[in-house]
Amino acid sequence: MVSTATDALAAAIPSDKAPARYLTHLGPDGRVAFRLLAPRASQVLVVLGGAPPRPLAKDMDGVWATTWGPLRPGLYEYHFVVDGLRCIDTGSRSTKPQRQVNTSLLLVPGSILDVRPVPHGEVRLVTYSSGSLGVERQMYVYTPPGYRDGSAPLPLLVLYHGFGDTAASWVVEGRAPQILDNLLAEKRTVPMIVAFPDTETDGAGMIPEDFAADVRWRQFYPANSAAADRELMHDVLPHLSSNYRVRKEAASRALAGLSQGGYQALISGLTHLGSFAWLGTFSGVSTATVPNEGVARALKDPERLNAALCGLTVTVGEEDAVVGADVAALRELLLQRGIRHRYRAYPGLSHEMEVWRASLEEFLERLFRSPGAG
Repeated sequence: MVSTATDALAAAIPSDKAPARYLTHLGPDGRVAFRLLAPRASQVLVVLGGAPPRPLAKDMDGVWATTWGPLRPGLYEYHFVVDGLRCIDTGSRSTKPQRQVNTSLLLVPGSILDVRPVPHGEVRLVTYSSGSLGVERQMYVYTPPGYRDGSAPLPLLVLYHGFGDTAASWVVEGRAPQILDNLLAEKRTVPMIVAFPDTETDGAGMIPEDFAADVRWRQFYPANSAAADRELMHDVLPHLSSNYRVRKEAASRALAGLSQGGYQALISGLTHLGSFAWLGTFSGVSTATVPNEGVARALKDPERLNAALCGLTVTVGEEDAVVGADVAALRELLLQRGIRHRYRAYPGLSHEMEVWRASLEEFLERLFRSPGAG
């Protein structure tokens, strides 16, 4: 039986019109025709990345449309605002992996994010028992091309996502598998296994949606990071060691993340010196606003820290108003104490995936190579 809502939608679409007439379309020149069928709406806006909202015009069939571009190659976030309500593009299958989905994705070909005709690795969604959290959890695991035919253990990178996203974030929006495949094909990185755990633990009292932005730093981040650190050391790493051919020495282990995940990488990496020799915090929250005893102890012993780390990478967008001050404070502390690190600020960019994908690409090019290159 067809629902009333489906009947209404069918009636709203003229039968002599092709379905594509109502869908967002990317042209060969990089111009995007944004379209949304909303016959009863009085106003529709589209927001692309950090650009100001742009109004759409409605035609006689109730289709709202506008053209944007040409856009340079890359992956873009966008959403519609219909009479004040933020929503995804209902005509697109590509949405941002979020805990509360409200953003669509648009891929403009022509960059390292493309699926190219090169050997491809595999990505699996893995379920494991998290004893530290008392629940069954899932993470994604990437294995490089040729992994099934090999026998030698490989280096391991654990990559954390940011606040409000999911374990699929680096896989879908970060395009990490495509970046890895393409770098490997060009011999710009080395074969490795990459794990993408869920940064957020959803423990009692730690549901991120329950925390307003102004209290998130002092309440959610400390408790969640402690739980995620326990899970990493007691559940995630043991599962990977038991089920994959991963190297176990610190020089072959890396930990990185973006935003909240950058904070998590800093916490676990510096708390467990000797477990990870490569660290990357991309636009990461820092202990300047969310203090941590383990990190404080590590930073007070620069000689030990420098000896333990092969590479420490800190990146940020120059226009980042979310964690810019955090990153600046961390960098100043590293400089004052003579802690070796690589710093990169991306001009014209803010707190966004364009920074984090570029950070990952550059991080991978140095990872598991000569000490000090990270």
